[in-house]
Amino acid sequence: MLMQRVRAAASLAGLVIMAACGGGGGGGTTPPPPPPPPPPPVGVVGSGPFIVVDQFGYLPSAQKVAVLRDPMTGFDNANSYTPGTTIQVINTSGNSVAFTGAASQWSSGATDASSGDRTWTFDFSSVTAAGTYEILDVDRNVRSSRFDIGVNVYRPILVQAVRAFFYQRAGHAKAAQHAGAGWADGASHLGPLQDPQARRFNSPGDPATERDLRGGWYDAGDLNKYTSWTAGYVVDLLHAYVQNQPVWTDDFNIPESGNGIPDLLDETKWGLDWLARMQNGDGSVLSIVGVSHASPPSSATGPSLYGDASTSATLSAAIAYAYGAKVFRAVSPPTFNAYADDLAQRAERAWDWALANPGVIFRNNDSANGSAGLGAGQQETDDAGRAERRLVAAIYLFDLTGDQVYRDYVDAHYTEVPMFASFWLSPFNAGVTRPLLHYASLAGSTPESSTAIRTRYADLWARPDYGGWGAVDSARDPYRAYITDYTWGSNAVKSLAGGMFADEAFYGLGTHTAAEKSDAAAGYLHYLHGVNPLGLVYLSNMGAAGAERSVSQFFHTWFADGSAIWDSTANSAFGPAPGFLVGGPNPSYGWDDRCPGISGMCGSVAPAPPSGQPAQKSYLDFNTGWPLNSWSITENSNGYQSAYIRLLARYVQ
Repeated sequence: MLMQRVRAAASLAGLVIMAACGGGGGGGTTPPPPPPPPPPPVGVVGSGPFIVVDQFGYLPSAQKVAVLRDPMTGFDNANSYTPGTTIQVINTSGNSVAFTGAASQWSSGATDASSGDRTWTFDFSSVTAAGTYEILDVDRNVRSSRFDIGVNVYRPILVQAVRAFFYQRAGHAKAAQHAGAGWADGASHLGPLQDPQARRFNSPGDPATERDLRGGWYDAGDLNKYTSWTAGYVVDLLHAYVQNQPVWTDDFNIPESGNGIPDLLDETKWGLDWLARMQNGDGSVLSIVGVSHASPPSSATGPSLYGDASTSATLSAAIAYAYGAKVFRAVSPPTFNAYADDLAQRAERAWDWALANPGVIFRNNDSANGSAGLGAGQQETDDAGRAERRLVAAIYLFDLTGDQVYRDYVDAHYTEVPMFASFWLSPFNAGVTRPLLHYASLAGSTPESSTAIRTRYADLWARPDYGGWGAVDSARDPYRAYITDYTWGSNAVKSLAGGMFADEAFYGLGTHTAAEKSDAAAGYLHYLHGVNPLGLVYLSNMGAAGAERSVSQFFHTWFADGSAIWDSTANSAFGPAPGFLVGGPNPSYGWDDRCPGISGMCGSVAPAPPSGQPAQKSYLDFNTGWPLNSWSITENSNGYQSAYIRLLARYVQ
């Protein structure tokens, strides 16, 4: 299954692309609930605008390109647009003309198969003055959404994207002063037999198995907590912090704001603290806490059950402990020295246990394992996945300790990864290639290994037949954010692909200029911010942040379909909380296999979109659960969120 490929490739070091297989417990292998009342009609996003731009804006010195689109295939092909000869950039303050030019046709007028559109581009990079603008086709009287140009147009977006993790906290009250009155809620899963008294999955009646496993984050639209994936989110957030430390201030309006510690580190510590509770005395780490679901989360009353330790969960936690120790030890003043020391000890105990127990498997939500209903998505991996996690754990333990044993392990095994073994480099295996780049940047790494890693990465990413510079140089994607496949979680793949160009800039790889690398990476941000066939910002409820068209609803237990308070921005009091990145277009979307035979439940045909569309149009703004199964399109994931944050933070000053 494509999504398993995505997960396995990207979940090794904070780059988790979370399918969430039914997210809030309504899909995947979980048996469907009793039939609910017939769903309301499914709403369509609507035809995208003809001129699409990044609805938040552009940095003054950056490349700025609007895309003009004529839909040829897909649900919106009844619409038609051919640009006029005069395109202008209008400064909306005084309605003055800042720039006049013409649009350039993409690929000699060909229709792009991935989007179903004919397109033109309009480059207005010469406009650098701060202000609010729109693009105007003078002859056709067609306008784009408004957008800003300025040095910090993305900072408010970064703040909101990070705050999404606060909304996902388990066991923490969301006071109105931090969450906003519309999304205030009490602390969840702290009642009898819940997280503070969690019991083993197959011994719910045995008090001897109780563990205090409070805290952590709801993983996605489901409220479960998965060790391997949480560890990945922690590592991603820590890299986002390290790679642009000045932007991480103490004023993101979370409960810890004002404590003198960057709020991103406060949020990351929330995840690390839960991972510490999941570790056993022998160094092994429990794999999952499955919880009950309700809207709002504080109203969930069912018991919390945990799954056994596994090799993959233990190695994943070791990675997070090690990098957490490295980063928190460097915080000034030395507030976290004792905390970092504890994490360092946990990392080495986890490594030792995993080496001694290399094949311990725990499959959650698996009837063959007696764990049916424990969680939703499947986080267990295979032998190759465990081998890659051992390699990544060795990288971060070497970074932490400088111990030669870890360096020797990396040197002995790095050529086994796809970048070397099969000449495969793509965002789908970023979970192991990004840690290798990190290793190659360390002062004590073996020079021959570091050179080989850097050289192979730059060579493969520059190949004309790959999805890197070859796609950029040939303008392979008219929306300027090429990926090879649109899968479950395609928006996370976009963030990871952009991150590959940004990594070249950060680590000084390749032959392109810093500006070229920055512009290539930014194309993926622009896609997520509206430069796509739907003209849609793929973040939830961002009208207050300047988006004219953003996600109005997504699959999430809290922001559930039919909720009078939190359903969509159009038909509920508040809609979902802002700033969540959704999964994105997925041409493999499908309703329940029994549809349309389930009378009154499905309708006569699958919703189109997302069905039967070009890949980039395989999206629908809906949050309907079973049997229409919106989760493979609109569900959020902390893995999507952390990958996006890591990319976006590069563009905040």
